[in-house]
Amino acid sequence: MHGVHDKTMKDLITMADPIDRSELSPMTSADIEPADSNASAQPVASSKGDAGATLSATATETQDTLKQGASNLRGQATDRVRLLAEDGKSKATDALGQLTQILNDAAAQVDDKIGTQYGQYARNAADQVQSFGAKLDETTVDEIFDEARELVKKSPGVAVGIAAALGFVVARLVSAGVEQRGA
Repeated sequence: MHGVHDKTMKDLITMADPIDRSELSPMTSADIEPADSNASAQPVASSKGDAGATLSATATETQDTLKQGASNLRGQATDRVRLLAEDGKSKATDALGQLTQILNDAAAQVDDKIGTQYGQYARNAADQVQSFGAKLDETTVDEIFDEARELVKKSPGVAVGIAAALGFVVARLVSAGVEQRGA
């Protein structure tokens, strides 16, 4: 029974691989070399390299475009902030001028009602506000930003206190403006 089994295996192998291998010759170097001496596997590798280079160039171009766009947005934002700061500086200078006028008018009334000594306090306050307004008017926005940065570096606690006070004043002014519009 063992011999029958061997024959069946051999028949199965022959059926699975019908090529007669007895006529095949051993492989030579001619089988390995390309038929055309100009033909090689290099173009395939080159096309992969070209695709990688193209992908890399596209990624670099996209990155450069994004960087340029971000730079443009940063420039636009900086210009917008500078314009808003210039406008705010102009409004603050005008407000300080008006405050100076109010303090001088109040000083005259204090002279009449309480005495010249107390009126002089109001005039001194008006002079201080006027000199601050003049200094603010002469200072550029960039110089103001630089001074603000230095203040924050030297005294962060003071800077936070000033920011809180300014926030309170702005909130009061905004709420007063809203109440006036509603009335």
